[in-house]
Amino acid sequence: MPRVTLPQLPLSGLFAVCKPSGPTSMSVLEDIKKLIGSSPLFVEAEKLEKGKSAGRRRRARNVIKIGQGGTLDPLADGVLVVGVGKATKRLNEFLDCVKEYRTTALLGCETDTYDSEGARVRVAPWRHVTKEAVESMLDKFRGNIYQTPPIFSALKMDGKPLYEYARKGIPLPRPIEQREVTVHSLEMVEWLGSDHAYRWPDKEFTTEEKIAMEKALSSVEKAPLINNMPDITTDQPPMAFVLSMKVSGGTYVRSIVHDLGNALDSAAHVITLTRSRQGRFTLDPQEEHDKSCVPWSVFERAKESIGERDEDGYLEWEREVLDRLEIVEGKKQM
Repeated sequence: MPRVTLPQLPLSGLFAVCKPSGPTSMSVLEDIKKLIGSSPLFVEAEKLEKGKSAGRRRRARNVIKIGQGGTLDPLADGVLVVGVGKATKRLNEFLDCVKEYRTTALLGCETDTYDSEGARVRVAPWRHVTKEAVESMLDKFRGNIYQTPPIFSALKMDGKPLYEYARKGIPLPRPIEQREVTVHSLEMVEWLGSDHAYRWPDKEFTTEEKIAMEKALSSVEKAPLINNMPDITTDQPPMAFVLSMKVSGGTYVRSIVHDLGNALDSAAHVITLTRSRQGRFTLDPQEEHDKSCVPWSVFERAKESIGERDEDGYLEWEREVLDRLEIVEGKKQM
């Protein structure tokens, strides 16, 4: 490692990682924490020295403060902001900041989670939906709008996650509260039609699951719409299209796609979802103050092997983080 004076270390700072689709945000954070907990850049040298045994090293790692500025669903990929040390106190600013997403929507099927990770709740006609119909409907979802979060979400009502009501058939004590969000821009950037390999999820709601969900919704909705509509054929892939949007914090992209499907007299769910920007952190820096993301492959390689140090004494992952780190306390040494 390069020689630095102790007052300059350990560092606290913010950086972003390009989360892959598949793992949870928490598992990504835990993998990063294991590396940070063994680096003199972020842990006091004295603690590292004392934690030479495996058990004591684990205790040293546990004192590292690390957090993320807004969870991504397992399906989603893209910008995940990470805060280390005193920078964790700055993470709240990324919950309410402007975010940009790119998502693929598949028509004709509604799922319990509003995305392809869930089970089919109902299917609906989709052949009547055209590119022009989608484009003409988008204006309804621009500006300040109200949206209802999915019942299969971790939002809590009276201390209980919404998904627990739906799975256990517990009647909701009141309707899910709508939230006002701002959709700064919303455009269809690609009409895939039926020329794609996407399909509806194989998993379907069982009769028992449908009854449980109907019971959960019965106290707040007169006729929960969870039954299949007639005359549905699946010999041809359903229509799909890609949306690009810039939204305020708290916006559910899944709800926009779900509600858009209903507005088109059909159904829809999210197939792919990429967060391309969160505040000043972005996958594609364009402005002077934009900051790029550390590729996830960098951390994957570090998990497999510690690797070689460069001429300045940095490991690959340390160099990649330092090159993108927004220092909150301490001075970066280059």
